[in-house]
Amino acid sequence: MSRVASLSLPFLPLIALAACGDNLEGVPDTIEPQSVYAGQCAAPRSGIDPFTGDPYLDVKGSVLDEKLWLRSWTDDLYLWYHEVPRADVRSFPTALDYFDVLRTTATTASGKPKDQFHFTYTTTDWVALSQSGIEASYGVQWALVNRVPPRKLVVAYVEPGSPAAGIVDRGTTVTTIDGVDLANGSDVDTLNHGISPAAAGEKHTFVVVDRGATTPRTVTLTAANITSVPVQNVHTLPAPNDKVGYLVFNDHIATAEKALINAVAQLRDAAITDLIIDIRYNGGGYLDIAAELAYMVAGPTATTGKTFEREMFNDKYATTDPFSGKPLTPTPFLDKALGFSATPGQVLPFLGLPRVFVLTGSGTCSASEAVMNGLAGVDVEVIQIGTTTCGKPYGFFPEDNCGITYFSIQFQGVNHKAFGDYADGFVPGGKLHGCVVADDFTHALGDPAEARLAAALQYRTDQTCPPPPAAARAADPLSAVEGELVKPLWRQNRIMRR
Repeated sequence: MSRVASLSLPFLPLIALAACGDNLEGVPDTIEPQSVYAGQCAAPRSGIDPFTGDPYLDVKGSVLDEKLWLRSWTDDLYLWYHEVPRADVRSFPTALDYFDVLRTTATTASGKPKDQFHFTYTTTDWVALSQSGIEASYGVQWALVNRVPPRKLVVAYVEPGSPAAGIVDRGTTVTTIDGVDLANGSDVDTLNHGISPAAAGEKHTFVVVDRGATTPRTVTLTAANITSVPVQNVHTLPAPNDKVGYLVFNDHIATAEKALINAVAQLRDAAITDLIIDIRYNGGGYLDIAAELAYMVAGPTATTGKTFEREMFNDKYATTDPFSGKPLTPTPFLDKALGFSATPGQVLPFLGLPRVFVLTGSGTCSASEAVMNGLAGVDVEVIQIGTTTCGKPYGFFPEDNCGITYFSIQFQGVNHKAFGDYADGFVPGGKLHGCVVADDFTHALGDPAEARLAAALQYRTDQTCPPPPAAARAADPLSAVEGELVKPLWRQNRIMRR
């Protein structure tokens, strides 16, 4: 679970390191293929593998075997394997410690780390999260407006039916957590624990100020095992001569497949002529769901025979899929459900639109960016309203070993026109048409008066953008800000199924 106030990102010093194969004590001179070390575990598992349905094949091994598997796996599949430090495997007490340094230290043109997404989950947690979005939570998506003192934390949205529903709402700001001042308090552990509860049943006390109010009040939130509702607020907005469809899409998790199908069918039946997809808080997830959504927006005329995304692996796999061993084939626009949560093979509804509006923010990442890039690659006009996206044209195939699922970047995605160079994000008015508009926490999502939605409707009418937000910000600081999402890393990525 992400934490609020490691208030600056942790610094991971790179230790100087000898290459594996330098005849270090207890380390073989040659690192064997990953299959040699796979499943050789310091603590072998028993039972059934939830991914395959077969018994685990773990055998008794050692921590060194687990670390050697990581080194071999990284050298084989990591996109930038030649940029990984050569680490003295003995200096890391666990495989997780070793994994932390098995990535590039290079930066992008803007100076941010090229690899911002390198993480792990226990495999049991990963299964629960990726399949249903279940995690211990109040059902609140927090946004940090200020990470350093004076900190500011605001509710971005609340999951329907969750413990927080009806207690707090979008735009609610937090002033204290369990008695600790959020703005300037030094007890960041208490703040973190309150924001990101570790288990269902945990209770924490918040002093909050509601959207549009000035008087604080005290609430108690109790964590539960929350199932995310990835598609919300599907409705039409009246226009002078037609209808505009709107939906909030927050996560490319398995349950989103069926929900998106239902949403598109609803909007198709409503005879909309334009669509606004609110992905400002969508960090990504399964790429195949992105390919399904893009098809449902564009329809068969624009997409038949076209590439949604082509995966480019490292130079060892220029023409061959490293997982199947077959020649590389691109991900197409998918016109049938794959069976994440809908019936496999179900024919997908479509809108057949020549353009789409997307509401974006810094939390718009990976598979969400792939929707934008994929549609632009087949000349569907993508009009971006909001702020610069996170910049992640990369993805991976999660890999389990000894009860830990590892996420390490293995490919870059490019669209039908071979474009995928957006490591610093999509900027409204740059590669894509659109307007720079800050987030507006003073209105509900889907409210036509909310700044980003209002800007999309204005641009749709006359192709103009609203003025800079200085006046709005002066009236209410929360009407024009950009919050950093407090969101687990698995919800900020492009994830592939084998």
